[in-house]
Amino acid sequence: MDHYFILIVEDHYELAQTLCEFLETQGYLVDHARNLATAKHLLEQQSYHLVLLDINLPDGSGYMLCQWLRQEKSLAIPVLMLTARDQIDDKLQGFAAGTDDYLVKPFDFQELVARVQALLKRALGEVTQKVLHIHDLVLDHQQKIVVRAGKKIELPPIQFKLLHILMRHSPNVITKQDMIMTLWGDEEPESDALRSHIYHLRKLIDKPFEDKLIHTVSGVGLRLAFEPFI
Repeated sequence: MDHYFILIVEDHYELAQTLCEFLETQGYLVDHARNLATAKHLLEQQSYHLVLLDINLPDGSGYMLCQWLRQEKSLAIPVLMLTARDQIDDKLQGFAAGTDDYLVKPFDFQELVARVQALLKRALGEVTQKVLHIHDLVLDHQQKIVVRAGKKIELPPIQFKLLHILMRHSPNVITKQDMIMTLWGDEEPESDALRSHIYHLRKLIDKPFEDKLIHTVSGVGLRLAFEPFI
């Protein structure tokens, strides 16, 4: 199993400890935060593949953290909310805040693992739309075809996968560490490999065309979006 990094945000210490121990037996790497402040600090210092998020926290709500991730940080990390609230209004509020899935306490740990695996597969592109379309750029994942403004573009496998990641999460930012983990897992390449692939991807996808789609977010990563007024 690849070593995926999960952040648990839960103020109930015994439950958090049990979750940490269980997920570690499943091969995951786990961090724990007991409040919003600690969770934000960890999320700014470390790249995670998934967040398990309680709603009721000592210094705010899980909704607030989810909104912070999506709106302020523009991060597409999958979020699975764990909560005792089982009313439809609570679930709708969670989805409106940007959560990806919702699991009501008490829950079966095998169901938790199944949902974690499904979210990770979706986030890493193992389950995906067959065709992605942004502005005049089209990517057919099944046929491994890329077309921009009617012109077919041949991409090497790594650059195809990088473009696919950016398009899947558009218009959100993908961090450098997330790109490395998705492209190479734990086998991180030489230091300039990612930069070289980004350079060549831009050369093929953006340089021949008037509208630029791949944007650098300084100190964070890359985003792919059509921004006609920028």
